[in-house]
Amino acid sequence: MYHIERAIFDIRRGLPVVLNTGEKRLLVQALEGIESVDMLAKLAGTRPSLVLTRHRLEAMGMSLTAEAACLPLVEHVNEDDLQALAVVQTASRPAHSLLSGLKPAGPGERGAVALMRRALLIPAALCADVSDQAAESVAQEIAQGKLLEVDSRDAAKCLAGAPGMLKRVSEARIPLEDAAESRFVLFREPDGLREHVAVVIGQPETLEGAVPLRLHSACLTGDLFGSLRCDCGEQLRNAVAGIQAMGGGVLLYLAQEGRGIGLANKLRAYTLQDGGLDTMDADQVLGFGDDERQYAVAVDMLNALKISQVQLLTNNPLKIAALREGGIEVVSRQALYGSVTDQNHRYLSAKANRAGHLFGDVLGRHGR
Repeated sequence: MYHIERAIFDIRRGLPVVLNTGEKRLLVQALEGIESVDMLAKLAGTRPSLVLTRHRLEAMGMSLTAEAACLPLVEHVNEDDLQALAVVQTASRPAHSLLSGLKPAGPGERGAVALMRRALLIPAALCADVSDQAAESVAQEIAQGKLLEVDSRDAAKCLAGAPGMLKRVSEARIPLEDAAESRFVLFREPDGLREHVAVVIGQPETLEGAVPLRLHSACLTGDLFGSLRCDCGEQLRNAVAGIQAMGGGVLLYLAQEGRGIGLANKLRAYTLQDGGLDTMDADQVLGFGDDERQYAVAVDMLNALKISQVQLLTNNPLKIAALREGGIEVVSRQALYGSVTDQNHRYLSAKANRAGHLFGDVLGRHGR
């Protein structure tokens, strides 16, 4: 875990790291912010490949059964070409010369993409095999601490975080407008990248039976600034008021902005939506799946709070399934709606029609 944490830090700074598959060493660098492909090629002694996710390739019209694929880079590729391959919405596939030699990613390359996703960067990586000629110089840089080496298997598992290792850090009484008797309990993940808050409303420990619960993914634009593109802020406030009305419970405020893709990528997706895509297709163009969130952290928070039975306030069946898979008994579900407006109707419709969220007749009533 320690080495993975350091690797994520280096990757976010734009530095290369070494992934060891047991059979070979692979130099890996984030596409986001890359200044020179040639520098990585010189260090590795081989020409890098660009690793793209299945979702990104499908957005370009290519079908792939593997989770990611490697695209060897031609000598004349430039930064604009890389951006076109990785994030630009294209009406047709890129030039055939740029797509020549596409092949399924191996364990090292899959680990590289996992690191990018964990680091909340665009899920595209430059990967170069360390040649026999460069092996000694790369080994020296590792020994001198100039390059960090991690096991590719550890990298591949980093998206799951570290179940069971969540740390309860601090807490305080925070009176809320709709729930004066509330307490915030902060939890931190071991890699230090994410902090999550349990908002304990009233005294749920005194309740008999299932505890009212809301899992709310952070939305800076909606929760704090009242963005009209979503209903997140209104759902958040309705959840607090609803839990208070139910006699108390818990709201887990999870650091999973943009369905887990991070704020930078969420803003990129918004720009694509302005060009006509819905929220799912915009995420796919950037290389992400429909929903990148992980709910094991929510299970750990509930375990720390000694809550095993819940009444879940949600429209999302995936949250119900994730809690049950984690051993939490979901006794019942209660719908939770915000207002449907002209600005968020397309977003909510995509969630209902493509992600299976349960909105009943709420969307149909808009505009009547």
